[in-house]
Amino acid sequence: MGRLIHFEIHVDDMERAKKFYGEVFGWSFQDWSEYAGMPYFGAVTGDENDMGINGALMQRQGVKPEANQAVNGFVCTMGVGDYDITETKILENGGKVAMPKYALPGMAWQGYYIDTEGNIIGIHQPDANAK
Repeated sequence: MGRLIHFEIHVDDMERAKKFYGEVFGWSFQDWSEYAGMPYFGAVTGDENDMGINGALMQRQGVKPEANQAVNGFVCTMGVGDYDITETKILENGGKVAMPKYALPGMAWQGYYIDTEGNIIGIHQPDANAK
């Protein structure tokens, strides 16, 4: 079985990306550049006992995604406790709305944003009363 165990977010400006993901989601970072042979920072996304995975910010090796381009890779969606507070943090830290908040009726609130590096990310707040 091929269970997802790690992710990489490609970035142009490592410090800007670390600030964005650290401020918005509370992630911490470990410098693994020596192992990767390029700027590469492991991202600790939460407590090891909670559901989820860790990943990394990786120096982008190609061109940045263009505005309004279709997704040509994966989109990472982060589970959040308060959708509206998280959206405010995203916008205050340089992110932009890609697809505004909408209800997954009886399940959750969902929306998509563009991070400071031009990548699309999602946020998801479980809520059985969403409609």
